[in-house]
Amino acid sequence: MTKRFLPLALAAAIALPAAAARADTQPPPRIMVTGEGESAIAPDLALLSLSVMREAKTARAALDANNDAMAAVIAAMKAAGVEERDLQTAGIQIAPRYNYNNKPDGSQEAELVAYQVTNTLSVRVRDLSKTGEILDKSVSLGVNQGGGISFTNDDPEKALTEARKLAVADAMQKARTLSEAAGVKLGRIIEISDQAVIQPPIPYMAKAEMRDAAVPIQAGENAYLVQVNVIFELK
Repeated sequence: MTKRFLPLALAAAIALPAAAARADTQPPPRIMVTGEGESAIAPDLALLSLSVMREAKTARAALDANNDAMAAVIAAMKAAGVEERDLQTAGIQIAPRYNYNNKPDGSQEAELVAYQVTNTLSVRVRDLSKTGEILDKSVSLGVNQGGGISFTNDDPEKALTEARKLAVADAMQKARTLSEAAGVKLGRIIEISDQAVIQPPIPYMAKAEMRDAAVPIQAGENAYLVQVNVIFELK
């Protein structure tokens, strides 16, 4: 009789440690929270997009006129203190312009009127006090399209570091609040990850018709938002 139940007893003895081992490998309960932190600083860099458009009967004539106007704009930028590294051609476009005339049979006839050449220049202005003056001067010298301005920071790392600290503090506070409400205790931090969400600078569109005075410019502040995900063990 004893020998008959020995295999069953042995199987039970083997199964119990295996079940205990599986229980030991189960991960402890966890909680994940998301914290946010924001830091705002004044910009130190203005980004301008300036375009010169010229039109003529031939593409050659339009390009020559555009080249002369853009050369004068670039020379003015350099005279105002903009460095060579902060001037970059963003694109050149040559396009025909047509007039469409209605014919007696109801169809349309395309008539080539002129060629338009547009040259776009991207400019970084590091002395923000000169931004209005540079815009005004560029329009006087031939810029007749674009005029978009945005303000940013050459090195936003200090603001991002401050935002990360605030985000972690926010996550810690949320975790404490949630754990206290649930009647559990926080354990060690298992994982932290972050994501920077830089608020895009608001563009200001300058008009082509300007007075002699420099264009009034307000740079404001740039906000840098960081989100962190923190995973805690629960005791």
